[in-house]
Amino acid sequence: MKHMAREGVRGAVRAVWPGDRLEGLGPDPGTALLGKARGYGADPEDVPAILRAYADAGGNFIDTSDAYQEGQAEVAVGAFVAADRDDFVIASKYGRTARPQPAVAARGGHRKAMVQSVEASLRRLKTDRIDLYLVHLDDGVTPVEEIARGFDDLVRAGKILYGGFSNMPAWRVATAAATADLRGWTPIAALQVEYSLLERAAERELLPMAEAFGLGVMGYSPLAAGLLTGKYRAGETGRATDRTASVSHEDAG
Repeated sequence: MKHMAREGVRGAVRAVWPGDRLEGLGPDPGTALLGKARGYGADPEDVPAILRAYADAGGNFIDTSDAYQEGQAEVAVGAFVAADRDDFVIASKYGRTARPQPAVAARGGHRKAMVQSVEASLRRLKTDRIDLYLVHLDDGVTPVEEIARGFDDLVRAGKILYGGFSNMPAWRVATAAATADLRGWTPIAALQVEYSLLERAAERELLPMAEAFGLGVMGYSPLAAGLLTGKYRAGETGRATDRTASVSHEDAG
């Protein structure tokens, strides 16, 4: 019974991947670069075509965040799915906010930030619920029990359908999942981690933990900021050269 919620969200997802093989929640088009509010990313007029190509290929799972392009990504996703909202599974995240310089009280994983953020995301996405809502990162302060209980409250209020964790240590996610199960709260449904041929740290603890708790796994940066494409050897630029702080691999060759 405790895995039914995770199976529900996985069963709703149909994502495209070479070989048509899907594990966990599977891949999505990625929306961190939909817009140019931060000075980089796709031109807004090109975004609908990008999302349409993904949908036409059979994809229906779109992962975004309030922090992506200061909210522009959520606005773009909301506009794209508006006519066929029920055909898509929308995930979003909170904790970093859409503001370039957020106040201390507005960011982090605590309940106040969660409530403020979900309401703002619902407005930008122009929807009455978010299918999967994750805390974006570990703020090092908020108890995971508070986050798990907050997800349960949002599910009961009809604001979200499932809750999950992104960029969190395995022991923190495991504590949240076990606590939710023991207290009869909405089960934690998903985990988001960086995962690629170059970044495989998740294999040590995070992926085994997710399997043990029945969590869907969302891997991001599968091409390691473009390093695995080989483009940097040809002198091209990208996230590994323009935003080095966001890339954990020093060798861009």
